[in-house]
Amino acid sequence: MSPLRRIADLPSRVRWALAVVIILAGAAIPVLRYLVFWPIDQWQVDVEVYREAGVSILTGRPIYSAMTEAPQLLPFTYPPFAAVLAIPLALLPFGVVGWLWTGAQVAATTAIVWYAGWRLIHRTGALLPVTLALLTVPMLWLHPVSDGIRFGQVNAFMVLACLMDLRRPRPGVLRRIPPGVLVGLAMSIKLTPGVFVVHYLVNRRWKEAITAVGTAVVVTLGSWVLLPEASFAFWGGALQDPARLGPNAGTSNQSIRGFLLRVGPDGTLGDAIWLVLVAVVGFVGFQLARRAYRAGDSISEVAAVGLMAVLLSPVAWIHHLHWMVVVVFAVLGADPLRDRRRLLAAGVVTGYFLCRMPWWGITWLSHPDWPRWIGRVLQNADTFGSLLALALLWWALHLPAPGAGDATTGDATTGDATTGDATRGDATTHEATTHEATTHEATTDGTTTDGTTRPADDTVQVAP
Repeated sequence: MSPLRRIADLPSRVRWALAVVIILAGAAIPVLRYLVFWPIDQWQVDVEVYREAGVSILTGRPIYSAMTEAPQLLPFTYPPFAAVLAIPLALLPFGVVGWLWTGAQVAATTAIVWYAGWRLIHRTGALLPVTLALLTVPMLWLHPVSDGIRFGQVNAFMVLACLMDLRRPRPGVLRRIPPGVLVGLAMSIKLTPGVFVVHYLVNRRWKEAITAVGTAVVVTLGSWVLLPEASFAFWGGALQDPARLGPNAGTSNQSIRGFLLRVGPDGTLGDAIWLVLVAVVGFVGFQLARRAYRAGDSISEVAAVGLMAVLLSPVAWIHHLHWMVVVVFAVLGADPLRDRRRLLAAGVVTGYFLCRMPWWGITWLSHPDWPRWIGRVLQNADTFGSLLALALLWWALHLPAPGAGDATTGDATTGDATTGDATRGDATTHEATTHEATTHEATTDGTTTDGTTRPADDTVQVAP
């Protein structure tokens, strides 16, 4: 009997316990490095910022003028609602908070793999728990993800919220929550998820756009009532000061603007070039997301919009690229073993972001006799990698479904709807008949090319 067969024959609780062990073993590499052996004065510096915001509320000190302890001296840069959510962190010792936050990040990344890779994971039947674990471990090692663990960042939760809100079929835990609510809450914590509202508007998804904006407005107004002085300080001043985020020209800023700040030109010409590049990349990215939406590929849709949150933002640190987890599974599709090109492309993205090329670039540039252009390429590698990921998403979305005949167009079967989905057993048959498995390309007004109507978001079948 093969090892896989033996694992499949184990009781369900044993298989899930094995999956937990695998994930914990994989997470041990970044956890040991950044929580056990990392210098204490650089330990979990971002979650310390969040916790200090909660402390500020409880002690009555100004949220946006308080700093973390030396040598970091970091200010709180998020909206007041995020400070309200940080109050529970202030009730626990900082050391405990750091470990709990890390555990939550690992759990959130596992959930991202679960929701982004559901088309692939559910094909493995009894091996589902182990498949989930084996796919999660390399994602924890990606440079952006491990940097999130290093700093104690919030990006894993932002990505998970947006992914759950847009994924079709809609996760069962959200069956009573209207689409757009989680995006709105994410916007209330961090402004960059606002790109999803742009995506809604591009696709005339008025209800979701209104829900997202309405949720953000209600939460923000509620925070204003609770924290009027802090709200005035943030919306009236702190928000307009990008220097509070850190050195915008530093290597960690891998947005298009960060790239231009490092390589030039400066001044008005540099600003003009940035605006042109933002317009071009934004047009391509939102058109790609629109095509993914019309094709019923919600994973590629989220991946494309998530990349816009990084590339178009004035400041996007390396750990903001947590979206690469979604990109990997968007490229993999439902059955990469039937189209090895997808497997290779996803491997390229994974291998690329396992590397820490921006910091290799800094090391290279420290040698004055070495060609500087190579160092600059390495220093800006994650910006280029994001553009590469965007190109691979476009390529993957235009691939025909595995096993599709010559008469089948790529638009109708971009990977979410494959002939195998309908035969995976009772546990997943309903997934093949949902919004993601539609074989008609939808137009922007909600109707398909043959005149039928796309189901409204609140009538889409719910996944368990």
